[in-house]
Amino acid sequence: MTPSQERAWEDLGPRYLVELPRGHAVTSISEDASLHPAEAFGRDAPLVVEIGSGQGHAIVHAAKERPEHNFLAIEVFRAGLARTIIRADWAETENLRLVEANAPEVLDQALPAGSVDELWVFFPDPWKKSRHTKRRLVSEDFVPTAQRALKSGGVLRLATDWADYAKQMREVLDAAPGFERDFDGDWAPRFEGRVLTAFEEKGAKAGRDIRDLTYRRTEASL
Repeated sequence: MTPSQERAWEDLGPRYLVELPRGHAVTSISEDASLHPAEAFGRDAPLVVEIGSGQGHAIVHAAKERPEHNFLAIEVFRAGLARTIIRADWAETENLRLVEANAPEVLDQALPAGSVDELWVFFPDPWKKSRHTKRRLVSEDFVPTAQRALKSGGVLRLATDWADYAKQMREVLDAAPGFERDFDGDWAPRFEGRVLTAFEEKGAKAGRDIRDLTYRRTEASL
């Protein structure tokens, strides 16, 4: 990390970071780790969770615009979390917390089942090479994780600039019990709550279409 990121981590980290007991790997959490939103935020409020929050552009902007919600950013890269902390401090957000860990573990083990109102997966790593596509986050294996985390009626929002990954996401969620489309046509309209980032602009300038998907959690398989 840069010196400014190191300082933010040390000085501001205690305000924003939720520390969870560790498992064997650096970004793993122990099986008995728990994260109770009311304790972490000091209040009860609708909870929005972003998987892979990067440098925090989307979630910090949303936290500032929607103070009535709680926002939880889950990311494995410490430098990105440090940048998020800096942005959160600039924005003076009080409703944002961060976790340094593998997101599926946090959703499967630490958060209470049915505690998430919105789950965001924006521009996850597409693992472009064909031999690596099995590493993609949004696959059949991801479905039970999202099902457990979201409350009935909760929303799963996805976006990618990689065409075949967008199709994979749609195929997986269309076939998933416990989810139904929350859009008409082939793709959902762009989520207005997602701030336009340099990453998204770069993809658009390269000629890649930005595709959004929105699914709602149903009673099935609860």
